[in-house]
Amino acid sequence: MSYDCVIIGGGPAGMNAALVLGRARKNVIVIDEGHPRNRVTHEAHGFLTRDRIHPSELKRIAKEQISLYPSVSFTEDTATAISGTNGQFHIKTSQGQTYQSKKVLFAVGMKDFPLDIPGLTEVYGSSAFVCPYCDGWELQDQHLVLIYKGADALHMAKIISGWTKQFTICTNGPDEMTEPQREELKQHQIPVYDSPIQSIQSKGGIVQQILLDDGTPISCRGIFFRPKLTIGSDLPQAIGCQMTESGTIDVDLFGKTSVPGVFSAGDSVTHFHQAITAASLGSIAAAAINNELNEEAWTKQISL
Repeated sequence: MSYDCVIIGGGPAGMNAALVLGRARKNVIVIDEGHPRNRVTHEAHGFLTRDRIHPSELKRIAKEQISLYPSVSFTEDTATAISGTNGQFHIKTSQGQTYQSKKVLFAVGMKDFPLDIPGLTEVYGSSAFVCPYCDGWELQDQHLVLIYKGADALHMAKIISGWTKQFTICTNGPDEMTEPQREELKQHQIPVYDSPIQSIQSKGGIVQQILLDDGTPISCRGIFFRPKLTIGSDLPQAIGCQMTESGTIDVDLFGKTSVPGVFSAGDSVTHFHQAITAASLGSIAAAAINNELNEEAWTKQISL
């Protein structure tokens, strides 16, 4: 099976890329394993015209609208291997399929490492979140706990103060702060605890309190924490894509990777993890892919 572009990943980046390429009359298949990172959340926020929509409903509507463009198809499968060069890539899947494609778009997102704080899994996506721009509104004026350390703790304190003034910082071990950073938090009367977290106690997914190893209980109704992430697939590295020091795929403004014919978009190329950002990056990459395909076809016609 041969395509103009194989899109690996069916989140907002991959779906929006499929829409743009479908409208450009390109033959596309989206390979999606069906396990998005946002499956733990109940609502997606900050997406114009779709604020507070359930992530699965957003995806359903996207597929329904893309179905108007017959050159786009979908398969629930996992891409397991990639080889080839610009114009002739080969992608193999866990179900034994092999797809040939002129271009490849990695929209593989990021994946969470296992959560290492007891009780955090039970509240993740319900009352423990990673992005205040996604979920700060729902926790406004509540007593929150920020699980951060070092400069990140001070940075997050400044950000979250726009939603609530009632918050405590738990560094879950040595705070890794400088004395000026500690002093700044003290001046703003922000409590900081460096005792390791023993457990997060909750009811029905809503955090009730955090218990520290030294016996200190901290009552709260929400948590923001820094997740430990890894890229959603090892295929970009397998085909030779250059990575950044922070673990994202290195791309230019149009989503081009260091490998000719290979593009990437969405959470795998940025630290600003919002659905609308991913969709935008998918649209940009798709336009760049379409431009390359058209230019190559134009040049090929002349050489015939």
